[in-house]
Amino acid sequence: MSPQGERAPLLQQRWSEEGEPRTHLRIEDLSNEENPREWVRWRKMANVAVIALMSILSPLVSSMFTPGIAQIADDLDCSPLFGGIIVQRLGWRWIFWIMTIVCFVNTLAGYFFLRETYAPLILSSKKAEFESQSSEFDGTKYSYEGEDTRPLKEKLAQALKRPPKIFAQPIVAVMAVYQALIFGTTYSIYTNMQPIYQDDYGFSTEKVGLLYLGPGLGFLFAVWFLVPRIDTVYKTLTAKNHEKARPEFRLPLANIGSVFIPVSLFWFAWAVEKHTHWFASISATFFYGIGQVMILNSTQNYFIDSFEKYAASAIAAGTVFRSVVGGIIPIFAPMLFEKIGYGWGISTFAFVSLVLAPAPVLFFIFGERLRERFPVDL
Repeated sequence: MSPQGERAPLLQQRWSEEGEPRTHLRIEDLSNEENPREWVRWRKMANVAVIALMSILSPLVSSMFTPGIAQIADDLDCSPLFGGIIVQRLGWRWIFWIMTIVCFVNTLAGYFFLRETYAPLILSSKKAEFESQSSEFDGTKYSYEGEDTRPLKEKLAQALKRPPKIFAQPIVAVMAVYQALIFGTTYSIYTNMQPIYQDDYGFSTEKVGLLYLGPGLGFLFAVWFLVPRIDTVYKTLTAKNHEKARPEFRLPLANIGSVFIPVSLFWFAWAVEKHTHWFASISATFFYGIGQVMILNSTQNYFIDSFEKYAASAIAAGTVFRSVVGGIIPIFAPMLFEKIGYGWGISTFAFVSLVLAPAPVLFFIFGERLRERFPVDL
């Protein structure tokens, strides 16, 4: 049993189908050590470190493949789908135990079966091997083309300055805002799935978890059938452009997301507001999932091809902004929904997405000129 302490009553007022107000009293134990607000500092920092790993995945891909074939492996996030089942049947702690077990097995397999493919690191290793052998004779020193001989402190200082410089470029700033909107919208909807479907539809925690099949199937559809077409379109446009590739050739399929995101948000908003059958609203999340993958995947590929070896800095610039916005918006979303309802509340996100919808088309046409007009000294 969790320790008892100061409790904060939180009143939530909703309306029943008969039009009568219903007040829910939610008690939150502010001194409970299991409350994330009360976690010790090292525990909070451990979670920050885990989240930071997400920023490494895209740069890792950009260093493994040439820009022409770079393709981000967009993973299917199954945690919301299985989270409700695990919490209800095993308890919330098993969420973390299962993740730990899976990550440990994955890391162990990677250690034994994966081999280094990053050229500078391979060359550096070879250099050290040759110098070790030559030290027995004449002490010859070796170097390789493109070697960075600066002190580590100088490298770190330069690397930390790079993301803000890149963020100042219009293509990065605007697409980062677009990504931030998607993150904020996604988390605002996901964190309110529980009250929407428990209070209004009477679903259990386990059943609410299964509702994430909607966006999950959308992710799968996009990853299997649409994401591979990004590379197909890229190659086709490159061939038509006399084999001269442009990063903007990664953007055409982002327009699928530009259409699906506002349409699905309006659909979901008013299906929930009008209390239609639950399948009507969940169907909208399928198309939202497709739109989300296409915008994020196309944008990440665009950044990778635009900045190549500095892809990590470009993605970091966008990640910091979208993570901050994606973390702040869901805090205020419940207040917005309580004040104007789910219909107009979620429609607010849809209207903003409509404003940003032309971005992929505009950057496809003017992106190269903008990159030339706003060069970044890295």
